[in-house]
Amino acid sequence: MRYPLFLSDFDGTLVREDGTVSDANRRAIAAYREAGGVFAVVTGRMMTSILPRLKELGLADGLAVAYQGAMISDVRTGKVLKCGFFPREEAVECIRFFESRGEHIHVYTEDDFWSNMDDDGLHTYEAVCRVKGKIEPHLSDMVLQNSLKVVKVLAMTPADERDRLQSETQAFLGDRFFVTCSSPYLVEVMPKEQNKAGAVDFLSAYYHVPRERVAAIGDQPNDLPMLLRAGGRFAVSNAEEVVKKAATVVASCEEDGVAEALMKYAMGD
Repeated sequence: MRYPLFLSDFDGTLVREDGTVSDANRRAIAAYREAGGVFAVVTGRMMTSILPRLKELGLADGLAVAYQGAMISDVRTGKVLKCGFFPREEAVECIRFFESRGEHIHVYTEDDFWSNMDDDGLHTYEAVCRVKGKIEPHLSDMVLQNSLKVVKVLAMTPADERDRLQSETQAFLGDRFFVTCSSPYLVEVMPKEQNKAGAVDFLSAYYHVPRERVAAIGDQPNDLPMLLRAGGRFAVSNAEEVVKKAATVVASCEEDGVAEALMKYAMGD
């Protein structure tokens, strides 16, 4: 087997626009695992959002990676093997930057998230991720008053404003933070060292698979650190151009790109 460890993004890569995973992808994952491969999902979602979806796919064991690599858990037991947090003052700095611009903001701890707006954007996010947010208009004050340990901060924005917001956020916050985009509408901020490249390193060491024999697939800029760290780099054809330029392009998410990457490339000699 060319790549005995295969890491897949979830939204826009494995799961289709309607929220389902195709039968072809399910069969390919099962065949890959039966042949001895290790398949893991690496997502920006909360762990409480992704674990139930993995179990629906029959992935009842192994590891799951959430929060862009900041959190890694055992799927069967729920035991947290890793969770990285912001220094509190840096989390507040990020939140206050978004607050100063009037952005729709989410703040995440290990198990919960808060939003400063109760609007259609929040309701859509909750429906897609199958989680429920708590409403708090003054997020930075809330984090300070409750001494919250923050894992991730994001801003939800119209698609035509996302790249500008990402660029301005990075310029304001500087190199101390990892600022990325996980969908056409989301700008996410993490501690600098917490990204999907770290997930490649962790899972490579955990499963004793050299990085050059790890494959990864994704669609959004937040997947780039993972792809660039892996030996096998794949992008679904619906991926953003910057991602496709760094990878072998396979079929779209809607046309079973993960299955193609697994069966045509990962399981080859």
